[in-house]
Amino acid sequence: MPKSNETICPWVNHEQVYIDYHNEEWGRPVYDALELFEKLCLDGQQAGLSWITILKKKQGYRDAFCNFDPYKIIELSPEYLDGQLDNSQIIRNKLKINSIVRNAQAYVKFIEQGEDFSQFLWQFVGGKPKVNQFKTMDEVPTQTEQSVAMSKALKKLGFNFVGPTICYAFMQAVGMVNDHLVGCDYYEGNVGSQ
Repeated sequence: MPKSNETICPWVNHEQVYIDYHNEEWGRPVYDALELFEKLCLDGQQAGLSWITILKKKQGYRDAFCNFDPYKIIELSPEYLDGQLDNSQIIRNKLKINSIVRNAQAYVKFIEQGEDFSQFLWQFVGGKPKVNQFKTMDEVPTQTEQSVAMSKALKKLGFNFVGPTICYAFMQAVGMVNDHLVGCDYYEGNVGSQ
């Protein structure tokens, strides 16, 4: 539960894992390329589900997918991947399982061309976090011009499960946009960390 004198974004339920995620991770700028890759893959797994479902399975995904090391993921055998359909620690969906491999392949190809994945992603917000000033959840968009552009660019590189809504959720999570509501105790902290 939030501390009694603490005000946090209303999308957070009362489960401690969700509160900790909001307070310690969500909206804080992430620049590490592999961390961004992991988060992008996990956001894709969320499609059609609630984020807390994926959050609770994050360690299961790390265990199943080599701690999101793209170079190791692309070496996983078809038999191993088929076996993940019985893994209750992840979402047992063949398309979603295969999307992690496909995204790893796209990532490796991109890096081997001498590109910087972090720089590539952050270009969609001009290289620094965009600070929004939303007062209510109704004001927060599900996608923006930037998330549409990111989605198109990622798809062109071969990534999947990266639609504009997934990309916006990703941008929020990794601090490319600060969408903590202005009344949230963590809004100013994220503004100050930029």
